[in-house]
Amino acid sequence: MAEEDNVSGMLSPYRILDLTDEKGFLCGKVLGDLGADVIKIEKPDGDSSRNIGPYYHNEVDPEKSLYWFSYNANKRGITLDIENPQGREIFRALVKTADAVIESFPPGYMKELRLEYEELEKINKEIILTSITPYGQTGPYKDFKYSDITLYAMGGYMSSVGDADRPPVRISHHFQTYLHGGGQAAQGVLFALYHREMTGEGQYIDVSIHDSTSRITPERVTAFWDFSKRVQHRGGGRAILGRIWECKDGYVYAMYWGGTAGKRWNSPIVEWMESEGVATEFIKEFDWEQLNLIHTSPEILMKIAEPTRELFMRHTKAELLEAALVHNAQVYPLNSTAEIASNRQLASREYWVKLEHPELGTSITYPGPFAKTTEAPPRIIRRAPLIGEHNEEIYRGEMGFSEEKLRELKREGII
Repeated sequence: MAEEDNVSGMLSPYRILDLTDEKGFLCGKVLGDLGADVIKIEKPDGDSSRNIGPYYHNEVDPEKSLYWFSYNANKRGITLDIENPQGREIFRALVKTADAVIESFPPGYMKELRLEYEELEKINKEIILTSITPYGQTGPYKDFKYSDITLYAMGGYMSSVGDADRPPVRISHHFQTYLHGGGQAAQGVLFALYHREMTGEGQYIDVSIHDSTSRITPERVTAFWDFSKRVQHRGGGRAILGRIWECKDGYVYAMYWGGTAGKRWNSPIVEWMESEGVATEFIKEFDWEQLNLIHTSPEILMKIAEPTRELFMRHTKAELLEAALVHNAQVYPLNSTAEIASNRQLASREYWVKLEHPELGTSITYPGPFAKTTEAPPRIIRRAPLIGEHNEEIYRGEMGFSEEKLRELKREGII
C-alpha cells in the first residue's frame, strides 16, 4: 500500500503550481511522480475536467472521475479564482514560493490577468512558466478551435491510420494528443530547472500540442521508407496481410516483413507452420525479399495469409506466445485490460500500486511509476485531491491565513 512519507524524490525541493486542464495534466503528473510538490489549482466549484468519465462504480460525480484520479495523483489541491483581483494576489503570493507554473489557458489569457511570464518574473526572477496550448502562442493557427481528433488530423499522424480503401481514422483512445503535449511540457520543465541550476535564470516555455503531434509523424514515414522508399500508406486491420490475427480466444499481433528483413523475421513463422503441418509448398518456397505490401498481388498475399490464419486459429493467445518463444517468432498477444491487470511480468516488477481512498472506503489500484531508479525513485504515493482538499493545509498552514480569512474567502467565492 502506497503511503506518504518523508523519502525524497528527484524533484522534492521543487514546487509546481498546476493551472492546467486535461491538455496539460500529464505534465504535472510526471513532475509529481518525480517528487515535486505539485499544487493543482482549481476554480472554487472544481475543475471542469472532473466531469470526464468513466466514473468509480459508474456514479457520475466530480469527486469520482477515474480520469481525474489517473492524471492528478501525486498532487495536492486547492481552489482559487484567479479572475478575481484578490484571487490573483493570492496566486502571486504562491508564485513567490514556487519554482514553476504550468498552465493551459488560451493564448493571451494569462496576459489579460497580468499573470504572463514578464509579470511573474517580477515577483520571482527564477520562476519558470510553461504554457501548453493546442497550437502554441504564435502563428496563424494559435486561436483555432480544437479537439483531440482535429489535432491528430492537423498533425499528420492520422493520414497513415486506417484501411487504404477507406478514410483515415483516429487513434481509439481519447486525448492522445494532449498526452504528447503534456509529456513534452514535462521535459521542457525539467530542462529549464536544470538550466536554472546552472545559470540562476528562469524562463518561459511555449508548448504546442500540434507541434508535439507533428513531431511523431516522421517516425511513421521513415520506418516505412526504409522498406519501400515511399511515404507510408494506410494499411489497417482489413488488409489481406494485416498485423492483427484472430486466434482461439482473441487476437495476436504478427507482422510479415519484406525486403532484406523478410527472411530473418518471417522464416521462424514458416518453420513453426511446418512443425504443425499447415505450411503450404508455396509459403515454404516463397522468396521473402520479394514481398512488398504495396506491389505484391492480392493473390500472393492471400496464399501467405491462409496458412497463417490456420496456424493461429488452432491456439489460444497464451499458447501462441509460448510457442513463439520456442520458435523465435514475432507473435504477441493483444492483451485486454483485465489481462494486463493480471500480467505476471508487471506483477513481478511490482508495477501496480494501491492507493487508499478514504472518501470511498476502499483502495484503488493504479499504474506504478514510469521508471525504476536506484536513487530517489519515482513513486505514486498520493491519490488525486478532492475539491479544495488542501485549502486549510496550504492557506492556513503554509501561508498563514487566519480561519476567519479563509471563511471570508470562501464566502466571497474566491476559494
